Amino acid sequence: MTPVKLPIDPFLKPNLTTKLLGVGLVLTIIFILIALFSPLLQAFGLIQDPTDILSNYPLQAPSSGHWFGTNVRGYDVFSRTLFGARAALSVVFLATGLSLVIGVPLGLISGYLGGKIDRVLLFLMDTLYTLPGLLLSVALAFVLGRGILNVAIAVSIAYIPQYFRVVRNQTASVKNELFIEAARAIGASPSRILSKYLFFNVVQSVPVLFTLNAADAILVLGGLGFLGLGLPEEVPEWGHDLKEALADLSTGIWWTTLFPGLAMTTMVVGLSLLGEGLSEILNPLSRKR
Repeated sequence: MTPVKLPIDPFLKPNLTTKLLGVGLVLTIIFILIALFSPLLQAFGLIQDPTDILSNYPLQAPSSGHWFGTNVRGYDVFSRTLFGARAALSVVFLATGLSLVIGVPLGLISGYLGGKIDRVLLFLMDTLYTLPGLLLSVALAFVLGRGILNVAIAVSIAYIPQYFRVVRNQTASVKNELFIEAARAIGASPSRILSKYLFFNVVQSVPVLFTLNAADAILVLGGLGFLGLGLPEEVPEWGHDLKEALADLSTGIWWTTLFPGLAMTTMVVGLSLLGEGLSEILNPLSRKR
């Protein structure tokens, strides 16, 4: 008896996209684990306190005692690189979460109701969208001051229009479907239609946008830290460490810039690969192309 071979969707086979998605997922999980377990490693004495400047000599080269060396202040670069992941993820996920919480509901309301509300929200969001994101974040960070919440607000303002535009366009195209008309016919309120019938049909692209915005937010946070507008100085942060290490390059001291910069680049690449892979999987049209 000849066995029956079932047809296999070629998009489910391992290809370059799924492999890159796996790489991005692994890198992202590694940085999340580093951020979660860094305080535990410090508590067990496996890594130094990232704010301790009295126990080390400044600008020591990488060695068994200091795997990534020390910087100009005497901070252990290894511990600050690990704790920098914790600071980056805290700000980035808070910033992208704030932009998602604000942009998605506004996009739903604007796309469903239309009229004057739609025109006013479109004008406001288009105005924000035309401003350079980094410049807008720098201006807000200068006004709000340092701090995790203040920096998260400054970073998130540039991403709200992106969520708004994606969700608003999807809502405007779905609101005239038959199931929405049927919901109106049985007397469903606008709030119920938005929450129960529209929301899950228009947010397919939001996870992709979330990961890509998170990757971009890490670079924005690093830029703010480099300009001295990021987190407080006692908080380990890659951008601030790169700013302090900039003068070391001319003297041949490479480790104070290499490791924080490499950590930032790796996290951005991981989140970018994760976002691109999710886009390929969640967007059937893109997969067909």
